[in-house]
Amino acid sequence: MIKRHFFLVAAAVLLGLMVVAAVIRIAFAEDEGGPGARGPGGPGGGRGQTVSAAEVGARTFSDEIRVLGVARGRRSVNITSPTTELITRVLFTDGQTVAAGTPLVELQAREEDAGIIEARANVEQAQREYDRYKTLTDRGIAPRIMLEQAETALATARASLAAAQARRGDRVIRAPFSGVLGLSTVTAGTLVNPGAVIATLDDIGVIRVDFPVPERYLGSLRAGTPLIATADAYGDQQFSGRIALIDTRINEQTRSATARAEFPNPGGRIRPGMLVRVAVQQGVRQAPAVPESAVQYEGEGAFVYRIAPGERGSTAQRVEVQPGAVEGGFVEIMSGLEPGDRVVGSGLNRIQPGSPVRVAGQGSAPAAGRRP
Repeated sequence: MIKRHFFLVAAAVLLGLMVVAAVIRIAFAEDEGGPGARGPGGPGGGRGQTVSAAEVGARTFSDEIRVLGVARGRRSVNITSPTTELITRVLFTDGQTVAAGTPLVELQAREEDAGIIEARANVEQAQREYDRYKTLTDRGIAPRIMLEQAETALATARASLAAAQARRGDRVIRAPFSGVLGLSTVTAGTLVNPGAVIATLDDIGVIRVDFPVPERYLGSLRAGTPLIATADAYGDQQFSGRIALIDTRINEQTRSATARAEFPNPGGRIRPGMLVRVAVQQGVRQAPAVPESAVQYEGEGAFVYRIAPGERGSTAQRVEVQPGAVEGGFVEIMSGLEPGDRVVGSGLNRIQPGSPVRVAGQGSAPAAGRRP
């Protein structure tokens, strides 16, 4: 009988201990901000998810126009033949730098050479006739009209010789300006036709890049405005230049005008045909900014999670912002935040509006002095 009562008392004590333990567990969960939490701090209290924080601060942003263009030489031309003819001599090498007027190739000119010989003979004959009639006229034997006719014949013969020499000169193709010759496949004996490219010639001491400028920027751009260009072949290396000229007309479809930039090209590093990225600086400004990872885009809008302090800890408060320029890994904030605000720096997809958060490396104490 005594043993039975002992077991009943022990069971009652054990049940009481279990009830006390359950009450303590619920109370502890409330203090930690669990689903059943109550009292001050409410849902915002507790430890919450650990996040990184970024402070809104002023950064320098540059106003610039970024466009693509194709590099061209200051002057470029395809060397061609004016007629169908055989090449008798090639007077240049591939990649050679030549001066204006340098002979490049000679075309077959047998008829022109014969024409010069004939014209010279006619000049000599006309000269002898003129000299004879001049002597006779001076002696009073021949009438002056005969001398005048001989003088006219001499002038005509000389003009014919000059024309024959010009035709012969056309059989030598020369460089129209100073520049660098490209690769060529012609040799002596090659038959060339009008329009067929014998060689390319480019003046690449200065490179030109034509690019479109939107109409709204024309008020701030003018000849002489400095700019920077980069090419994929040279990575982030920058080439400094200036705007040489802006076209007088605006394209009615694109509402943009063509601007021509010029860049010094020592060593000929930029080559005609290269794709060039042009950046025109329009000034710099200071503006509030946050890291790119702190901004979440949704449709046409964007938002951040501002870390708002509460009585029992910090919460993630969703704030709509107006983003501006993106530069150097930071986003300009036009509106929605103030300098000194703290925002969740990363992992926004795991945060819910109003959920408790804890800044990595800090305790759960509220950040006093911050704007709620």
